[in-house]
Amino acid sequence: MRVTIFNEYLHELENDVVHDIYPEGIHATLAEAVTRLTGAEVRSATLRQQEHGLSQEVIDATDVLLWWGHKAHEEVADEVVDRVQRAVLGGMGLVVLHSAHYSKPFKRLMGTNASLKWREADEKERLWNLQPAHPILAGIPDYFELPREEMYGERFDVPDPDELLMLSWFQGGEVFRSLATWRRGHGTVVYFRPGHETYPTYHDPNVQRIVANAAAYAAARIRRPDTGSPETSPIEQVPNPGKENVLSATTAKREE
Repeated sequence: MRVTIFNEYLHELENDVVHDIYPEGIHATLAEAVTRLTGAEVRSATLRQQEHGLSQEVIDATDVLLWWGHKAHEEVADEVVDRVQRAVLGGMGLVVLHSAHYSKPFKRLMGTNASLKWREADEKERLWNLQPAHPILAGIPDYFELPREEMYGERFDVPDPDELLMLSWFQGGEVFRSLATWRRGHGTVVYFRPGHETYPTYHDPNVQRIVANAAAYAAARIRRPDTGSPETSPIEQVPNPGKENVLSATTAKREE
């Protein structure tokens, strides 16, 4: 399995609190966990790299892309967003983490605003396992708690997920659909909520396990870019194989 982890890698360089938690960057912590737990080949990409580290060559060599972003969603080039969207529709997996719910690729693939409520108040999050037999939740208990996290609250403006796997409760009273999947074309999109940069969430063993399991679950089984709608020859005999289609007829008439 070939994994690419995209991280803005801005907070870690600009904020001492974040740097102390993730001295090598959030992407480095995730890369270590995914490599250790899955044996995958992992590479990282960051916002300030050329093409954000997500050239066509990199995307073509990626089975699943993990995406963490927060403060610079609008700085992601539309050309790269197009590239990611085409890859997902063609079979590449996408695992969207925490505030990347507002990332351009996720909003593009969901077709919604992906808006929600939020609050940062050092409160406890309890994550409930709704589907313990699901591969993403292998090795995860019925629930686990994070002592401090940013709150996300409903309504989460996304299409109804194909699979709802976890529900979060927060100390302030809100709940949130915190782990879900969608099929898009030949690809799988996973969203996993925890991961605010000022908390050590990605050092938590259960969070690491879910991220690694999600990468394995979403990884491409096929890469098939179904772009365009070609006219095709029949397999068996048809009544009028040379019939002129209406588009060709209309174009020819206009050119006369």
